[in-house]
Amino acid sequence: MPGLNLRIDTLSRWLLFGEWRAHPVRALLAVAAIAVGVAMGFAIHLINAAAFNEFSAAVKSLSGQADVQVLAREPLFDEAVYPRLAQHPDVVVASPVLELSAGIAGVPGSLRIVGIDPFRAGFISPDLTGVPAEGRITDVLADDGIFLSPAAESWLGKRRGATLLLRAGTDNVALRVAGPVLRARAGQRIAVMDIGAAQWRLKQLGRLSRVDLKLRDGVDRAAFQRALALDLETAYPGRFVVRQPGDSDQEDRNANLSRAYRVNLTVLALVALFTGAFLVFSTQALSVMRRRGQFALLRVLGLARGQLLRQVLLEGASLGVLGAALGIAAGYGLAALALRFFGGDLGAGYFPGIRPQVQFTPVAAAVFFALGLGVALLGCLAPALEAARARPAVAIKSGADEAALSRLGRIWPSMVCLLLAAGLAFAPPVFELPLFGYLAIALLLVGGIGLMPRLAAEAFRRMEATVLRMRQAPPVLSLTLSRLANAPGQASIALGGVLASFSLMVAMGIMVSSFRVSVDDWMAHILPADLYVRTASGGNTGFLTPGQQAALRATPGVAQVQFLRTRPVSLAPDRPNVIVIARDIDAADPGRLLAMVGASAPAPPGARPAWVSEAMLDLYGARVGQTLDLPLGGGKAPFFVAGVWRDYANQAGSVVIRLADYRALTGEAEVTDAALYAARGGSVEQLEQSVRALPFGAALQTMSAGDIRAMSLKIFDRSFAVTYLLEAIAIAIGLSGVAASFSAQTLARSKEFGMLRHVGVTRGQVLQILAFEGGLLTLLGVACGFVLGLVISLILVYVVNPQSFHWTMQLHLPWTLLGSVAAVLVAASVATALVSGRYALSGGPVRAVREDW
Repeated sequence: MPGLNLRIDTLSRWLLFGEWRAHPVRALLAVAAIAVGVAMGFAIHLINAAAFNEFSAAVKSLSGQADVQVLAREPLFDEAVYPRLAQHPDVVVASPVLELSAGIAGVPGSLRIVGIDPFRAGFISPDLTGVPAEGRITDVLADDGIFLSPAAESWLGKRRGATLLLRAGTDNVALRVAGPVLRARAGQRIAVMDIGAAQWRLKQLGRLSRVDLKLRDGVDRAAFQRALALDLETAYPGRFVVRQPGDSDQEDRNANLSRAYRVNLTVLALVALFTGAFLVFSTQALSVMRRRGQFALLRVLGLARGQLLRQVLLEGASLGVLGAALGIAAGYGLAALALRFFGGDLGAGYFPGIRPQVQFTPVAAAVFFALGLGVALLGCLAPALEAARARPAVAIKSGADEAALSRLGRIWPSMVCLLLAAGLAFAPPVFELPLFGYLAIALLLVGGIGLMPRLAAEAFRRMEATVLRMRQAPPVLSLTLSRLANAPGQASIALGGVLASFSLMVAMGIMVSSFRVSVDDWMAHILPADLYVRTASGGNTGFLTPGQQAALRATPGVAQVQFLRTRPVSLAPDRPNVIVIARDIDAADPGRLLAMVGASAPAPPGARPAWVSEAMLDLYGARVGQTLDLPLGGGKAPFFVAGVWRDYANQAGSVVIRLADYRALTGEAEVTDAALYAARGGSVEQLEQSVRALPFGAALQTMSAGDIRAMSLKIFDRSFAVTYLLEAIAIAIGLSGVAASFSAQTLARSKEFGMLRHVGVTRGQVLQILAFEGGLLTLLGVACGFVLGLVISLILVYVVNPQSFHWTMQLHLPWTLLGSVAAVLVAASVATALVSGRYALSGGPVRAVREDW
């Protein structure tokens, strides 16, 4: 060693870079784990932030420069209220707006149609006006003209002069593309037409979606809003909402669309970061163990305890800084690619019709960088403290490695973590998010890993005692179990890697499988009919008239028809709309069509029954036996909550009512969907042919229950594609960690192997010992990981999922997936142990023990 005259910073650099040069693969694995965790978390944040901001901006762009907006709690309202607003003394301009989502012939999806008064809209939302061709200024008022945004033109492949077929009822309405929209946001698929033409051609006469108001100069908008809201509530109780564009309620409404989805994805991304923390711990713990003699010599030569502590923390921090920096750069690139190829909702469908662009956010980058660095420091804290506390006289001797890990055998910290996790698992959500549930999962992982030294020692001692009682016990197995039983600290490092990766994989695999199976079973229950019919693949302008409904009933081969009508309504200004589903349902037996959960109560005589989804219980406090007011028919209609049903299609809540009650309240006889049951002896194919033969049959879309289930599960898999990716990454990092831990421990035991060779153990027997060690350690880790993962999955299924998405599911274990991953882990551990053992034995027994002083 050069001596005491070396400066501390020079010594620190030598120690740091020397360790990197000695074990570059192990260090790079830890850096990669941190980088992956930071990259996935940062990318998901950037994607969701970009999508949410663009979605909010697109919504605001439709409001233009309106000071106040008047909307109904129902999608559309009678335009008779318009004169009352336009003639208000504080209003300069009142611009009526009709927004519809129209299906398009031959194109899946729908197009957002905005009907405006071109003269009034020019003062409030000039960007929405159409740009007619030269000399055709009257096209803005044409009853057959429509203007498309650039994104809509690209999507539909339509340009000026082309014909666009929109669905109205079961008819196709031919409209001429008169030109582009003046200004629309990139990716915003909208079309603009004269409001009178939209009402007439799309069969919405006398209806509006909202009225945008421009106030006179000097009018206090907040005071006007309060006064107008009071005036409208007096004249039309429970019918209208008065708001300012971009107010906090609207921001909350947009944020609530995808908040739970965003948070859950972020937490799943941080799973990789947690695994990275353990890899840093494993890397630093093994490094400190291997260099105990070096550190002890430095202490004897005058290096202070604090300086040694800072050195080990510096080595861990270097891994964190490099991993976090790479993660930030990779996260930005991943976000840009995902937004370009998959959109801003990652397949979940929360932000349709927008094309967001990634924006680098320094604050978020700093937070995720700090997370990566903090995780690395946390992972190396225990090894750093152990290196600083070690007594030089003891540490300088060979064979004191296990003593350095003796503190890992303490069980009281782990028991405290497990008890806290048990208590937090039953805690209520915070801000409607399962924050305590996530904390309980983290504590379970920490507590479970902390118990591994004691568990490993007890398990292998019992196995050793069992083998010793055998008359002809294999010597190799006896040596293996003796070593594992008497060195549980070193074994626990490898066990911890297996436990962390496998338990998280088990938990996520069970959660996703449970959800998928539950969705499949749910669809099988709510889709009992043979054939389902609707007028368009998307939008809200298609419907079946009473005459067409009668024709479906009289169709040859039809034994029974059930009709359905859906309508979104607003129950709270800061929450997404609730879906009202009116259908032919038997109040005495709602479970025939609905997946009922919990208690139910028969409706009192004369009361209208309603069946609410599970989300209604959490979000609106609905309870069986109480009354729920729904905005239908221009007022508040009371309904008796007769039961609760499971609805995986509407996260924001849904209410099922009888179709007869809906028609009596609204006066609307049209429906949007029909469920057809084939007559005895008939087939689905014959039934579909009969429906197609109807005069309006060509305009109908038909699907069997099996087709709907297959399509829905395909959408489910696409929505959970990111989850599958995160799960695969966690498994890959876990496998790498296991390989790194076994490799490092095997290479560090070259002296031990040399001694075994000196006492007569052959090279092949040493390799057998290593194979047994790898297999037994991994099997124990897999068994414990399965138990821990099962407990975590129970929290995910019964706590995190209901608190996040407000629905319940049944537990399902994917045995094939779990068994396959377990087998791969065991095989990888055995293979790593053998490869590392061959390298450790390559130097010969004399060379291996010559430094054993």
